[in-house]
Amino acid sequence: MRISLIEPYYGGSHKAWADGYVASSAHRVSLVTHPARFWKWRMHGAFLTLADQLAIDVERNGPPDVILASSMMDVAAFAGAVRSIVPGIPIAVYFHESQFTYPLSPADRVDFTYQMKNWSSAAVADLVIFNSRYHRDVLRDEASRFLNTFPEDKHVHKVDGVIDASIVLPVGVDLSAFATDRPETEGPPLIVWNQRWEHDKGPTELMEIVRQLIGSGTDFVMAMCGEVFVSVPPQFAEVTDLLGDRLIHEGWASRQHYVELLHRSSVVVSTAHQEFFGIGVVEAIAAGAHPVLPDRLVYPERIAALGADPATTLYVNVEHAVDLIVQALDTPPDVGLQAAAAIYDWSTVAPRYDESLARLADSR
Repeated sequence: MRISLIEPYYGGSHKAWADGYVASSAHRVSLVTHPARFWKWRMHGAFLTLADQLAIDVERNGPPDVILASSMMDVAAFAGAVRSIVPGIPIAVYFHESQFTYPLSPADRVDFTYQMKNWSSAAVADLVIFNSRYHRDVLRDEASRFLNTFPEDKHVHKVDGVIDASIVLPVGVDLSAFATDRPETEGPPLIVWNQRWEHDKGPTELMEIVRQLIGSGTDFVMAMCGEVFVSVPPQFAEVTDLLGDRLIHEGWASRQHYVELLHRSSVVVSTAHQEFFGIGVVEAIAAGAHPVLPDRLVYPERIAALGADPATTLYVNVEHAVDLIVQALDTPPDVGLQAAAAIYDWSTVAPRYDESLARLADSR
């Protein structure tokens, strides 16, 4: 079977997802992509230019049996644009994130265009795939609330049918680099925060956690791994100033160095206010770090799936987070939790994608 994977934002976690499936699938998967920049323009315009690229791919390699499209574009418009290129070929849409709940930065204003594109993509696709049950529940609730604001013919009656027909497939993660034994380390224990340096990842909360950890006299060092953009919330500079010599890494890390840092880490902490899967957290757990995560978003679902104890992993406020971190730094690594992360390795996840997409192809 041949699959065309359409990724309008081919970078970061989206690129890792696309490349991981290409490498792990038993089917022939070809990529049709745009670079990871100008995300708002991708949401508006990528459908047409990616349709053109798909036409070239079809001319070279023949038509696919199924299309797997990322939600970072208008999939409904894309379906119209490719109707003469691949007539009758079913389209699955994979939701990495939701535009319904994305926290606005100080520079942004409310724009309902992107919520509507999410909804129309889900409504028109032949199969809707979410990366978590939490994400599926969010879209059901928020789409209904959003559509109810319109004056008539509101689509609300369609939401449950669309969501009930959807499936959940987690993001696959290449965990092979973390399968080796953890090295013996000397010096203070390492705390890792591995997120994008953006406002939705909770820089104010992170700053308060760091401030209280230092105030408690806890001995630690920290690595803040993640992509840094041109515009960075000022709280991140305050965090790095607070840490001083305790900060052993900041910003983007090469893959090799990133793996080394995770292998050394004792704790992985998140302060996110927007998260639908949590690749970095899964990688850190696979490397042996103890997770300390907010009791919100996708994290309770992730902790339950891994069989971890929510009492030692999920915090409700800054003070609670600090308590859990201090406790974890004095606790040996949980090898059972580390092994459990293998459920998200591509070797386990890719066959589930293959089966679901083959079923979709057979249904036409």
